[in-house]
Amino acid sequence: MASKLAVQMYTIRDHTGTAKELAESFRKIADIGYPAVQLSAVGAMNGDAPEVSASDCKKMLDDHGLTCVATHRPWNALMNETDSEIDFHKTIDCDFAAIGGIPPEYGHTAEGYRRFLADAKPVIAKLKAAGIKFGHHNHSHEFVRVERHGMTLEDILIEEGGPDLMMELDLYWVQNAGVYPVRIIERCRGRVPFIHLKDKEVVVDEGPVMAPIGEGNLDWDHIIPACEDAGVEWYGIEQDTCRRDPFDCLKASFDFLTGKGL
Repeated sequence: MASKLAVQMYTIRDHTGTAKELAESFRKIADIGYPAVQLSAVGAMNGDAPEVSASDCKKMLDDHGLTCVATHRPWNALMNETDSEIDFHKTIDCDFAAIGGIPPEYGHTAEGYRRFLADAKPVIAKLKAAGIKFGHHNHSHEFVRVERHGMTLEDILIEEGGPDLMMELDLYWVQNAGVYPVRIIERCRGRVPFIHLKDKEVVVDEGPVMAPIGEGNLDWDHIIPACEDAGVEWYGIEQDTCRRDPFDCLKASFDFLTGKGL
């Protein structure tokens, strides 16, 4: 069985600033054994005159036997330049576009999240018509309660976003918010084709820190079966901060998760 693990490129954002660095990073990812990536925070592809175009990136990926299974894209571009974003995803042969969070101008309120959902509806429909799914990536602030003993902002996204809003769950941030990840995964069954994994380790004199998967305290023996049951197709390995070389962290996560059957 082929691995279902993908590197979230944000993890190695400091190693993607030039075309040469990006190609070398793809080589290292492939050498570890990963078959796929999520394009996010790739410096060589950003800015008004990027050194690496979408077609350049696709060639680099092909050269290293990698596929792009997801992206993180700016909401303003997805909303206002939807056709260009569709072209971008078609060029890199990727069918999943996500945003890293609700843009701050909407505010972290029930009204703001509902306004976002209204704005997103036609964008999601246009992307879907082009064969591209759209997802939202959570942190912990989506679990702010907007009712004293009731609904959270994440509840609004899950319950009112409709079946075409995919939930790119980041299970570290779910756990960080005090919510058991398995419960959220179960609620999002059929809407989680791609999710993010990282672990939460407790370090003496420092407290909780992000860690390679398997080196922390998340309940992977229950989380992984719940993900499989919910229909997760790809697992994005993301570690925002690394206490050692990020490629070594990616290898540790890969080794642990492939040992669990992923």
